[in-house]
Amino acid sequence: MKHMTAVLVKFVAALIAFAVGLDLFFSATIVDIVTFAFIVTFFSYMLVERVILPKLGSMAATIVDFTFTYMSVWIFGSILLNNYMQVAWGSIISAVIVTSIEVFVHRYLTDSTLDERIETSAPSVFSPNLAYGTEFAEDHDMDKRALLKQERVEENNEEKEK
Repeated sequence: MKHMTAVLVKFVAALIAFAVGLDLFFSATIVDIVTFAFIVTFFSYMLVERVILPKLGSMAATIVDFTFTYMSVWIFGSILLNNYMQVAWGSIISAVIVTSIEVFVHRYLTDSTLDERIETSAPSVFSPNLAYGTEFAEDHDMDKRALLKQERVEENNEEKEK
């Protein structure tokens, strides 16, 4: 039930954002606005709230939400609404509005499902605090020509010594 509340809030926020962002600059139909809101809500919920938020946290989920909303409105808006520059501003405004609401949705989901995740979580393999070191070394590989040249020089030196 907690997830249904979050999805409903996401959908209403997306409706408002797309109504402002898309209808402000050009006349997008209500079907376009509802379709954008449904698609962004569904895929954003499945990708961000179910996968990224539990694994990487609220900041990463908010960044992915902004990027996903911006790119989806930009790509599908330029295809459907045939005005590239207005779609750019509409997608920026829509992404900012959706992202500002998503901060509260993420906070709600992390607070309400914290007990649920503690009981059922398995230890994570991924740790964002891992420190990776890089080893630097010189390679002493020589190709056959260099080896032959070196052997000839050594033979010449030996002959001169005799």
